[in-house]
Amino acid sequence: MTRWWRSHSVRVRLTLWYVAAMVVVLAVYAALVFAFVRRNASAALDSRLRGDFQWASAMIDQTPDGGITWYEMEELTEEERPWLQVWSVDGQRLFQNFEAQRRPLAEAGDLARRPDDSLVAVDAADAPVRVLTRRGRVGDRAVVIQVARSEAAMRGELQQLVLIFVLGLPVAVAVAGLGGYTLARRALRPVERMSERARSITAERLNDRLPVDNPDDEMGRLAAVFNETLGRLERSFEQMRQFTADVSHELRTPLTSIRSVGEVGLRERRDEPAYRGIIGSMLEEADRLASLVDRLLTLSRAETGQARLSSSAFDLRGLADEVAAHLGVLAEEKGQAIRVDGSAADAYADRFVVRQAVINLVDNAIKFSPEGGRIAIKVAESPGAVTLDVVDSGKGISPASRDRIFDRFFRATHDGSETGAGLGLSIARGAVQANGGRLTLVSSSEDGSVFRVTLPRASPANPRSPTPQSPRPVH
Repeated sequence: MTRWWRSHSVRVRLTLWYVAAMVVVLAVYAALVFAFVRRNASAALDSRLRGDFQWASAMIDQTPDGGITWYEMEELTEEERPWLQVWSVDGQRLFQNFEAQRRPLAEAGDLARRPDDSLVAVDAADAPVRVLTRRGRVGDRAVVIQVARSEAAMRGELQQLVLIFVLGLPVAVAVAGLGGYTLARRALRPVERMSERARSITAERLNDRLPVDNPDDEMGRLAAVFNETLGRLERSFEQMRQFTADVSHELRTPLTSIRSVGEVGLRERRDEPAYRGIIGSMLEEADRLASLVDRLLTLSRAETGQARLSSSAFDLRGLADEVAAHLGVLAEEKGQAIRVDGSAADAYADRFVVRQAVINLVDNAIKFSPEGGRIAIKVAESPGAVTLDVVDSGKGISPASRDRIFDRFFRATHDGSETGAGLGLSIARGAVQANGGRLTLVSSSEDGSVFRVTLPRASPANPRSPTPQSPRPVH
């Protein structure tokens, strides 16, 4: 059953659900209408019987010899003539009119012997007859008066109502089903158009978008969501193409250098020191190539969340002192000074990963600060986070480059030259974000730039690492 149900289109299933709902609603409605009409018809028949009793009580009279007489109006139709019998209190029938003679009721005597002012339905040949038995008086004599009416007319009306329902409800359901199918088809038409357009969108046509007929309804919002997804896919594909081109460019340079140095070394015989120099140059380019591949792998795994982290509480100020000591030699070569400010501040993250990010930031600061410049590492803490600012004294980043400063392979021009592979800030941001933090460019001007690392603050539930972790690769 489930397989059969799923094999049909959505519009067919919607129509079937709609028809089923209509059948249930109309069936309940018909049952309620039938019960209401039947109740009213029965109440009307009972009221008519009570009216017949009042009329009969007024029309019958006692003869001088003690008998019962009845004034029968001949102008009444057969339907209007009541069924009438008069009994004595001891159960002897005293009078019956023409209708009672024509349609005798066997149970009438039993009902007359126990008059309780009740309405009783008695079976008859064509249809049940409803009998009202009630005490009354004729002159000064106590009697029991019976009036009755057939339920044939009431039952005929109810049968006609049932016939109307039996013939009309299927027509109503069919019309409703046809209308439901038409509405479902019109409602799902935008989905068909979106499907046709989506089928034509390929990797080469990611700039195409799905049609949006009405942006305010469900289909329009669905198309808008798909269009946003296509936009993100288009940007991702574009970044992938750019990344592939950038990687190809970056890898081509060391490979070309290795090939060129090797070809030069093979052109003529050389002595051992010359060959050693050539091999050394090739190894330097190989190291550069391996470093680039390792950086790309680190960046990729950090951005995809595949880096295995070992988070713990550690002193961010101590890490800043460690990085300053580690890179102090590079700063001294350019006559620069690295200053660390701030008090102890406990962060909760992977110490080695954060250390790598801070090294990248300080290395950039050394690289782009002039000779004799100053570099500051400032540590601070707030109720929910700790921050580390790296301040350089370079010429700043141009406004056009600030939005792309964290992109892979993007190298901002500072003094007319471009250095590095353009991966340091990207790796640093990925490392910080992997630890639940943020890396932002706070400010940049002709006096220098300020990069800020924001990390979660350690809580009492997070124990502090007793010793710094040893360097290890991020996988």
